[in-house]
Amino acid sequence: MKNRIIGIDPGYGRIGYGIIEGEGQDWKIVDYGCIFTDTKKSFSERLLDLENLLEEIIKKYTPNVASVEELFFAKNVTTGLQVAHARGVILLTLQKHKIKIFSCAPSQIKSAVTGNGHATKTQVQHMTKHLLSLTKKPVQDDSADALAAALACATSIKQKLF
Repeated sequence: MKNRIIGIDPGYGRIGYGIIEGEGQDWKIVDYGCIFTDTKKSFSERLLDLENLLEEIIKKYTPNVASVEELFFAKNVTTGLQVAHARGVILLTLQKHKIKIFSCAPSQIKSAVTGNGHATKTQVQHMTKHLLSLTKKPVQDDSADALAAALACATSIKQKLF
């Protein structure tokens, strides 16, 4: 049975998404990009925009599984808290659509895509490009990270880990 997975790299100003479809080891890219929220709006308005824009993507591509990267922040707590709020909106929106949610740590994504939980961002992007037969890496790092999250979920489906 084919699955359609949406990978999401959480944020509130720029949110990466990547959608893949397939089964086993055969995964193909459906779409990828970034959701942008307006910096001139209040934070709560941006969260509402995030929900509405994610709803549009879900309705257009009808994923049945989601892979949402867990948060890791050590430097800017304020930004980290805002991203955490945005991640909550993302999870709520996915749950409203009854999409099975896979939550993965950055090290899990790196390990699934490269075989090394401490791989560099460049190594992850290179392997994502290779595994999905892309001619070039996505312009936005956020969308590349989202595709990698989707691939990590695909690996888990193959191994029946969730």
